[in-house]
Amino acid sequence: MVTTDFFTPVVDTPYEYGAIAAANSLSDIYAMGGVPFLALNIAALPPDLPVEISGEILLGGAEKCKQAGVVVAGGHTVQDKEPKFGLVALGFVHPRRMLTKGGVRAGDVLVLTKPLGFGVTTTALKRGLAEDQDVAEVIEWMSRLNQSAGQLAREFDLHGGTDITGFGLAGHGLEMASASGVRFRLHYQQLPFISCARKYAEAWTFPGGSSDNRSFYGPRVRFDAGLEELEQMLVFDAQTSGGLLLAVPPERLADFEQRARELGQPAWRIGEALEGDGIEVLK
Repeated sequence: MVTTDFFTPVVDTPYEYGAIAAANSLSDIYAMGGVPFLALNIAALPPDLPVEISGEILLGGAEKCKQAGVVVAGGHTVQDKEPKFGLVALGFVHPRRMLTKGGVRAGDVLVLTKPLGFGVTTTALKRGLAEDQDVAEVIEWMSRLNQSAGQLAREFDLHGGTDITGFGLAGHGLEMASASGVRFRLHYQQLPFISCARKYAEAWTFPGGSSDNRSFYGPRVRFDAGLEELEQMLVFDAQTSGGLLLAVPPERLADFEQRARELGQPAWRIGEALEGDGIEVLK
């Protein structure tokens, strides 16, 4: 399998930007049940950007790839006014063991492997409103590889899953539900958020992509009447380098969670797949 992803900076520090971009690019391989083995850099950098900054971006990406056991075998650069960085990622997967959006079955339990709230927090950073400890928290989560989450999916022979990125939980969840011909029921109180997510939601620092997600996917998402508008928006919040959303057969859930603990991999139960269509979010 081959995939690519790259984007403009989401944080101010070049090394962390490179690491997040690499983790995000490799996530596409993990989200399909694969194991990445090779990558190519894609970089568009301003000609007047100090070489030390460019080097830190590439170093962050290279060291994240090394952590994943991935070889960076070159790449390509061009000049651009705004920095952009990411990877072409190549991975292996058995055709019969692919993780797909259409592999969910009614009765499956929905499990999320990273918290939410990255978009609203990084936008607060861009606006100069984010506190240092909040920036550190969101960088730590975005920099995490989905390596162990992908390992869990392979070990338990899961067939339904995706990663949560720009379309938010609601958008990517709808893609899975529609492809599988099922309905997702999510429980808001079970959704994991980074500690500062609500604070910045109250400041309404949502990125433009979150509003686009609500406009496009909103008609197919039914919210409990008791959920505030900001709580609803957090379900649409555009993520960068988010976790995997996995569908786990209920008879395998206990063993799955035990193995997740052994690997040190967070795994939150957030809902279930039912017969029907669309998404409903209960309070």
